[in-house]
Amino acid sequence: MEFMSAREAADKWGISQRRVAVLCSEQRIKEATMVGNMWIIPSSAEKPTDARSTRYNRTEEKAVKPFLKWAGGKGQLIKEIECYYPFENGKITKYAEPFVGGGAVLFDILSKYDLDEVYISDINAELINTYRVIRDNIDDLIEILSAIQKDFIPLDTEHRKGYYLNKRSRFNELKVNGDKNINLEKAALMIFLNKTCFNGLYRVNKKGLFNVPMGAYKNPMICDEKNLRAVSEKLHRVTIVCGDYRESANFIDENTFVYFDPPYRPITDTASFTAYTENLFNDEEQIELARFVDDMDKKGAKIVISNSDPKNSNTDDDFFDNIYSAHRIKRVEATRMINCNSEARGKIKELLISNF
Repeated sequence: MEFMSAREAADKWGISQRRVAVLCSEQRIKEATMVGNMWIIPSSAEKPTDARSTRYNRTEEKAVKPFLKWAGGKGQLIKEIECYYPFENGKITKYAEPFVGGGAVLFDILSKYDLDEVYISDINAELINTYRVIRDNIDDLIEILSAIQKDFIPLDTEHRKGYYLNKRSRFNELKVNGDKNINLEKAALMIFLNKTCFNGLYRVNKKGLFNVPMGAYKNPMICDEKNLRAVSEKLHRVTIVCGDYRESANFIDENTFVYFDPPYRPITDTASFTAYTENLFNDEEQIELARFVDDMDKKGAKIVISNSDPKNSNTDDDFFDNIYSAHRIKRVEATRMINCNSEARGKIKELLISNF
């Protein structure tokens, strides 16, 4: 029988030598043998299917979905975005999402792939606090949410409104005066408000106070214990950072897939909904992000960016075509659900921009 080295197998199969060694040690390559400190592999061996590109057990207990409703969430575009996932050949072993929001893409990837390292961040301190509490303190969080659900659900509409406003006021008090880092009560209130406010909207005023009114839900699921525990399990190995997207630069390298989902550029003068935090994301910041993307591209990372398509309202608006001229731009169909003008709701085009 003829043999080849791990390096020769790596070249033949288009994966790293390190990955070949892992496959050998896991006995995934038949008749691979350790000789001294190196692996030798039958020349006729075929590349094993990469277990990291296989879904975890699809039992109900393993189902993971975003724990918050989030304006601009990417649940409806997952089928388009997953076409870009570059994990099949085993070379890309890390994932970064520097504008994590509700995390639809994050949880899709965590459900499908077993990656070496995952990094998420956002400048919304309350959002990141909630991610951390779910990861690190799930039992206490579920206890609080269960109590809130038990109190809220039996109330009539008027009493629900009073309860809601009281919790919203407490949330804003903690937001302004509470611990800037981990805060269990604030995380529970964040989830409660998200599940009971109008359209699951997260919006703050100029003072940074959450100001969304109560929505009209008959029986909202405030404590989805099964999903929260599944999310907690998936987040255990995830690095969670409260900060600007630029802080991801040290994490991103040639082994990383990066998905950027920044606040969308408004497609009309009256459609500006970027107030997820007190800080707005204007055109200059969109341009700065494009420069950062170019820098990460030079590192060899695989990158996808999503944004609105200004051509929905002005066919001559080439803003993104210009700032991402070095990359591939695909226009995909999406449904806009949050808009004060009912006539503006419906199918529109959004952009998926990639460097590969």
